[in-house]
Amino acid sequence: MDSPLLQKATILAGCLAGIWCLQKYLSNRATNPNRLPRPPGPKGYPIIGNLLDLPTDKPWLDYNEMQKKYGWDMIYLNVLGQGFLILGSWERTYDLFEKRSSNYSDRINSPLILDIMEWGYNMGLVPYGIWWRRHRRAFHDFFHPNIVNIYQPIQLNTARKFIQHLLEAPRDFDRWISHAAASNIMEVAYGIKPGLEDPYVHNTEEALVGISDAGTPGRYLVEMFPIMKYIPAWFPGAGWRRKANYYRDVNRDVCFRPWNLVKDQMAREAPPSVARTLIDKLPNLNAPERAEEETIAIHTCAVSFIGGSETTISAVRTFFMAMCLYPEVQKKAQAQLDSVLKGRLPEFNDRPSLPYISAIVKETMRWQLVLPLALYHMATEDDEYDGYFIPKGTLVAGNAWSILHDPEVYEDPDHFNPDRYLEDGQLNPAVRDPLPAFGFGRRICPGRFFSDNVMFSTIAHTLAVFDIKPALDEAGKEIKIEADTTGGLVA
Repeated sequence: MDSPLLQKATILAGCLAGIWCLQKYLSNRATNPNRLPRPPGPKGYPIIGNLLDLPTDKPWLDYNEMQKKYGWDMIYLNVLGQGFLILGSWERTYDLFEKRSSNYSDRINSPLILDIMEWGYNMGLVPYGIWWRRHRRAFHDFFHPNIVNIYQPIQLNTARKFIQHLLEAPRDFDRWISHAAASNIMEVAYGIKPGLEDPYVHNTEEALVGISDAGTPGRYLVEMFPIMKYIPAWFPGAGWRRKANYYRDVNRDVCFRPWNLVKDQMAREAPPSVARTLIDKLPNLNAPERAEEETIAIHTCAVSFIGGSETTISAVRTFFMAMCLYPEVQKKAQAQLDSVLKGRLPEFNDRPSLPYISAIVKETMRWQLVLPLALYHMATEDDEYDGYFIPKGTLVAGNAWSILHDPEVYEDPDHFNPDRYLEDGQLNPAVRDPLPAFGFGRRICPGRFFSDNVMFSTIAHTLAVFDIKPALDEAGKEIKIEADTTGGLVA
């Protein structure tokens, strides 16, 4: 039987939660002078609102089903006083994230992700403002579309090592995918060529597991009640805090270990890299701006490393799955490669002659996208849109899955079909690129140009050399593969 003290604590916590929700409700009424309705959404319950409607496993699919059920292209949920707005069409995301980007570019100041797990080095997660702009500008200097081609020799070399590893041990293909993705960006960011068992690769994968879990809204109460971030790891029932502390330590390692290695190498000529360039540009040690500039430099390298590896891993895995499920696509691609390459390996200057490979890259990003719900933006101010009221602080997400599986835009969207991007054998500019796979508005991924080159090189090299088929079971029959993704932030 519960102790009287525990019963009192439970009652007190419930009262505080109710008072907090009431305050949010009254505050929202006060700032909506025209008494406009919220955007459409399922009816909630008193106090908890739509808590029971908030999906936590594969929310993009649940929201997509809500859209179909109710006929809405945007859905509003109120969970314990916190508003969530899910946009399910190109038009809605363009209206808010592009036309009204000044109001819809912020991020929630997450107590779990930023304060406890220390993901503040990732500009994609920090609130909008001067600090974000300085990080974005620093990153852009090394990854804008007019500069990323200088990294092509690294990407070609990595792709060729990748197919060599596949030839030597094809059953370990997933290991080679992870190693190749990390190798590409690690050499660019730090001048480091990781070994096959390198802890850098393992720690990056671990960090992404943590953020994928923590980044799903509604999964952890600390996001609703920030005061919980002060709960110590030893406290009974604080398993979530112990897990968060573990990922915090992994994050620190990802952020600082390779940077410190490059700094140590500077005395004996470190290899060319983003880190070396940034270190060379740092003010002298006694300059008052030194600490801030070095922090931004450390963060720039870390976010390029972690952002450029795990998302590529997921996308390449999707490509392998698609080739197993759609062998006719593979054969068509190989026919084009054979015609153009005539027995040699591909180069980047072959790309204009390989439109079908470019179409496969686009379809891979669209079909089973890596970030199907992207990341939530936050409304900076109250807004009125299309006859609805959107309160300040509402978390707004573009459901990239719904947008890129809209049958009005992409015929038979669940089918992997690169031909949808082609007309008369060439890329058709009239077909929308799968840009929502990289986010929206001012928050769109600035590393997408680097990623596009990696995907082209990896896919072209793999199909030029190998046939990709499902594994065989003990009876020698092909194991059935189903197109599916994991839950969490990164699918």
